[in-house]
Amino acid sequence: MLRKFFTKKTLPLTGAPVARRLKAYSAQSGYVYQYFYEGQRPWEAGTEYVFSVSADRKNWHPTSVRVDTAALRAWEQSHTRELCSAERYAVVKLALFQAFDERPGPTEMKEGVLVRNADVEAIIETLGL
Repeated sequence: MLRKFFTKKTLPLTGAPVARRLKAYSAQSGYVYQYFYEGQRPWEAGTEYVFSVSADRKNWHPTSVRVDTAALRAWEQSHTRELCSAERYAVVKLALFQAFDERPGPTEMKEGVLVRNADVEAIIETLGL
């Protein structure tokens, strides 16, 4: 009974497409990852985007990409414009791809990805915004 009071409640995901689309990414680590976008939810310091990820199409697990709102605001203030939702999602996907490239294998993809100030700056520069 006490467990009910002390467990963290997870907010439901929002923003997922009606029909999920399987996408693939060939990582520099040598793995080809398949993933679905599951949706997003508020997180303590920003927004959490959740993806279902697999390297073999048999074993799927959630991977979250958390974007710190302060990191986005810092970029927006220094460039005097706001990022639209599509640009924010592009930052999230490139952060996910970077994790696919840098982490040695699928097991490490179970750990979440945190997007910080320097990450936002580098990713947006890559996007040419």
